[in-house]
Amino acid sequence: MKDTKSANREKLHRSLMNNTISKNLSMPLSDSTEENWMDAFYAMELIRYKSPWTESRIHEAFNGIEKRTLYFQRSLMELLYDSYPGIFEQEAKQLLDSTEDPKLLSMCAEYLLRMGEKHRRDIAMKTWQLMQPDSSNAILKMLFYRLNIFPGKKKLPVITDLLHHRFFEKDKVVFSFQRKNRDYPGLAIIRDSAGNFVTDAYGRFFAVPQLARSMSNLPGYLSNGNTPQGIFRMYGISVSKSNFIGPTPNIQLTMPVETSIKHFMNDSSIADSVWTAGWYQKLLPESWKDYFPFYETYYAGKAGRNEIIAHGSTVDPAYYKGQPYYPLTPMLGCLCTREIWNGEDGMRTESDQHNLVDALKKAGGANGYYIVIELNDEQRAVDMNDILSLLK
Repeated sequence: MKDTKSANREKLHRSLMNNTISKNLSMPLSDSTEENWMDAFYAMELIRYKSPWTESRIHEAFNGIEKRTLYFQRSLMELLYDSYPGIFEQEAKQLLDSTEDPKLLSMCAEYLLRMGEKHRRDIAMKTWQLMQPDSSNAILKMLFYRLNIFPGKKKLPVITDLLHHRFFEKDKVVFSFQRKNRDYPGLAIIRDSAGNFVTDAYGRFFAVPQLARSMSNLPGYLSNGNTPQGIFRMYGISVSKSNFIGPTPNIQLTMPVETSIKHFMNDSSIADSVWTAGWYQKLLPESWKDYFPFYETYYAGKAGRNEIIAHGSTVDPAYYKGQPYYPLTPMLGCLCTREIWNGEDGMRTESDQHNLVDALKKAGGANGYYIVIELNDEQRAVDMNDILSLLK
């Protein structure tokens, strides 16, 4: 693949630096140049680039921020969340106080909450105010929960109840175990159509590292945030046209609300077309029904997130050297596996994604569910020792 050759990766990097970032941010910010600045924000996220000059341009972006479009404001806060934590506290607080948009409010709130308890009371009051005319708003409900106000069950239920739960006859299930801190890679395993966990040629449980972190590292209920925790419907294998994802087959996924109840529940007799949390709850074993964190896929779907899949990557891992997830590469919230490409000829030399898809095909194919489970907040990657006892 030509995009993975070293020369072309270097060429792309120069273009992102010189054109997408430097040239675009050198333009005076106006209605006609907002998109140029937003392209620069995305490029800075992608290659984790920042400098004193780019920071000064972000300060400039906040001048007259109230006149900027909602899309620009969100794009700016997405960049700030992971790249500039704490630096733009005053600006984020002013934007939070002035906005009536639930998504922008939540982005500002999440930025400020990373700094501790200082703004929690003001955030809770503003969230409560916006919820009065719209108590069912998915984004506000998730933010309310994260403020520790929502009375949902918070203790992780018995994991084996979920691991051995049959959703429908001959279902196939991929379980992706993750940490709460998505800087640390998780681990994906497969349950076949007979309900057995897939093993390799040596009798060891099959598993591949998998990253559920997005470039922004925002919570999963927000657009371009981390992969939401919970249940995805798995319904096939495809090949992406995105140069960043590459030619390795990906696993197609969909969330509640993003697709029909009939399809998500794998039940052609369902006539209801109106999604509720009750439909999602029907899938869960009894011990998991009241565990609110596991409803994140439902609320993310209700909030409008879509097109989350499980895929490989052609993104240059050099951008992320020194990060806990290196050499895996974050993108826009999908589940991403490691792929290594030869810099000389651009050919793939290693692929956990190929191994995952191949193992899933041997297990009966991609017809079932893909389930993301946050284990705990240990500051390390998930390994087989964390889950081995659960599989036996």
